[in-house]
Amino acid sequence: MTVRVMLISPAMNAALREARFAGDATLDASGVRMARLAAPHVPDADRAVHGPSERCARTAEALGLPSAVETALLDWELGRWSGARLDEVGRREPEGVAAWLADPSAAPHGGESLLGLCARAGAWLDSVSGAGRVLAVAEPSLVRAAVVHALALPPRAFWRLDVAPLTLTELSGRSGRWNLRVGQPLSPPTPGTSPSAAATPR
Repeated sequence: MTVRVMLISPAMNAALREARFAGDATLDASGVRMARLAAPHVPDADRAVHGPSERCARTAEALGLPSAVETALLDWELGRWSGARLDEVGRREPEGVAAWLADPSAAPHGGESLLGLCARAGAWLDSVSGAGRVLAVAEPSLVRAAVVHALALPPRAFWRLDVAPLTLTELSGRSGRWNLRVGQPLSPPTPGTSPSAAATPR
């Protein structure tokens, strides 16, 4: 049975603006405001869930979603790097960062490897087959990992994917055969733009 999985990335927060490994940072006022503005444009679903992070929970709340916590959508576990700025970690552990970016099996931070993240996201995605229309507010790392799994991409393709805040990534199909629609902003088209242009993150 075909399922449609609609993944919404959470709204902006200070950690994202500062290029931090997010930890469990919640939304700032701007993020809450933008999520509330996006609420009327959230698609209907048979079931809604959100990742366990504060950022995902508060985004789901601001979007007006009656969603349940899905622990499988936990953000990428980055061990001792969690909460630190990328440039800080790069200065402190340059060899570790280089290994992390080059080797999908590496976990120099003491947390979860990229391979582990993709496997976890893929297991969740495959578990919802036959569930109709599923809407999930999920961290960008989970969205990217789900796309890697769905399209059977090499793990290093993860680093070539970009997921902007409050965008909709849609996967439809079933386990082993997914189609992708990516990067739809949760807002109406700007007057004078084509549907394809409106679907491109700005």
